Amino acid sequence: MQNEQKPLVSVLMTVYNREKYIAEAIQSIINSTYQNWELIIVDDCSKDNSLNIAKSFEKSDNRITIYKNEKNLGDYPNRNKAASYAKGKYLKYIDADDAIYPFGLERMVYYMERYPEAAYGICRHLNPKKMYPVLYTNKETIKKHFIEKSFLTNAPGSVIIRTKCFREIGGFTNFRHISDNLLWVRLALQYSIIVLPHCMNWARGHEDQELERRKSKIKPIVLLYSYQRMLLKSKLSPLDNLDTEIAIKILDKKYLKGVFSKLKSWDFNKAYILYKFYKTNYNETLN
Repeated sequence: MQNEQKPLVSVLMTVYNREKYIAEAIQSIINSTYQNWELIIVDDCSKDNSLNIAKSFEKSDNRITIYKNEKNLGDYPNRNKAASYAKGKYLKYIDADDAIYPFGLERMVYYMERYPEAAYGICRHLNPKKMYPVLYTNKETIKKHFIEKSFLTNAPGSVIIRTKCFREIGGFTNFRHISDNLLWVRLALQYSIIVLPHCMNWARGHEDQELERRKSKIKPIVLLYSYQRMLLKSKLSPLDNLDTEIAIKILDKKYLKGVFSKLKSWDFNKAYILYKFYKTNYNETLN
């Protein structure tokens, strides 16, 4: 099959101070066995040499386009900004400190083309009970995630998204650290999804990544919990009343478990704030 017969994939790379890693990230896309892509790089006012490194690739490949924001937008607004430039049928985020395996794009597109009803494909670890890919309806997805075992927890790098669906729900919300998890739930409320084999991308671990910053924060815990609870109780939820009640009880139990874990680690201040939020029926806003 020739490239012109294959769907265009918009690979989106948001950048802020990633001069150590960005060249490897860009090169991993260039090395893909799937070649019908555009790479959109949006620099969020980096203070290092990230932009110049990216521009050196732009000069040699006309599929690469670089934008620089006039002001720093932050993580999720910049992800939405990058998506606004996309022309492809699919969106594929690759963070500037990560990379994708040569076969990653090709396999993801192959599976998405087989399941046109799916809003996105999400990579998970091997499942001894089912062979991937697995198609879930919106009701099956929400029930599995909230009642059986949470699995809509991936970072954007291990997900491929149908552009039309992304735009129909308005993209990412602007809740730092958790808007990716919320996006998977928001999409799953309305669309089917597919679960893909793991190891399509490579997520680098380092001390300056967003995940490391999130670990010490209270606000993401509160926001994720309260927003998910609100979604379960909304008209968008495909669950019946009984499953909704069960899902909310499980969500509450997990939240309280987080409170007790803070107590066990002698972090009484955070435990108190988390519990106070729970007892005041989700009306507190943390700064």
